Amino acid sequence: MPPSPISSPAAAPAVLEPGRGHAFGTFGELLQGALPEPDGDFLVTFPLARWASAAFHPSPERREVRVAPAHKAKSRRTAEAVLSALGVTHGGLLELGGDLPEGKGMASSSADLVATVRAVGAAFGRSFSPAETEAFLRGVEPADGVMYDEIVCFHHRGVRLGRRLGTLPPLAVVAHDEGGQVDTVAHNRAAGPIGAADRQEYGRLLDRLTAAVTDGDLPAVGEVATRSAELNGLRRERPGFDRLRALCGEVGGLGLVLAHSGTLLGVLLDAGDPELDAKSAHIRTGCAALGGEVSVHRSLGAGDDWTRPHRGQHAGPAVAVPHPAAETSALPHAVLPHELEI
Repeated sequence: MPPSPISSPAAAPAVLEPGRGHAFGTFGELLQGALPEPDGDFLVTFPLARWASAAFHPSPERREVRVAPAHKAKSRRTAEAVLSALGVTHGGLLELGGDLPEGKGMASSSADLVATVRAVGAAFGRSFSPAETEAFLRGVEPADGVMYDEIVCFHHRGVRLGRRLGTLPPLAVVAHDEGGQVDTVAHNRAAGPIGAADRQEYGRLLDRLTAAVTDGDLPAVGEVATRSAELNGLRRERPGFDRLRALCGEVGGLGLVLAHSGTLLGVLLDAGDPELDAKSAHIRTGCAALGGEVSVHRSLGAGDDWTRPHRGQHAGPAVAVPHPAAETSALPHAVLPHELEI
């Protein structure tokens, strides 16, 4: 249920300026599975320097909320819930944009919803804590923990925080897209049960990953992410898995990272590796036989601004979303590691 109405309704702004909000996406998950406890389904976020954006234009003359693009009905419902909690009785226009493609496993839907909460709140001078944001999303759909500005263990079905893990140095991901789209909600409904032995293993993996993030142990992070991808492969075949694993070994990569309910599988590399460009090019070439598209991404890490796009990234409302490979294909081979975000 959304939060109860705030005791004092938000006053209508003297000038109806739009409120704006942003939320980062993810490159799948570092780990996803289920713990032995009841309602133990969980994921560990892998925050990415790609963004959803929202702009809310209050309109006292309008009773309803209109959303653009029109198919973003869940964002409209979320905006209505925020307005209700604020005690606002009128509507407005909600514009959504950014550079997160849909159906790829990059938390585009969750990021839209979080950006919406922030934009509607900003229009009335209000902000919401991550826990309050969770409450707005709960009941709308299973969600990623992109309201937290760090890596977190998140119970996506119940939309609640499991534990905070912290941050890592920035990582690069060279990713192969198997194509198509995956409906995350339908995928979650269709996923088969996870057995008791696997739940015990997921618990051990979560503890190991928690320690690895705390220690900044990138090889251990890669090992956990790879094992999570292996376990997922037992439930859903992933084309290209063996090829990406071989390429990871050839370049001395940290491991594989997977969009468990998406279409992306990538090789994890240290973004500070002086041989990053050469390793990325080798992986690109090695993926040619798989077909599909290859893209390069950068994770959000310690020292980054996690609140909004930066370094020239554009994530304005109502912008057509390009395919990631369309952007990365223009990256020169001499690009510096810190410029890999797209």
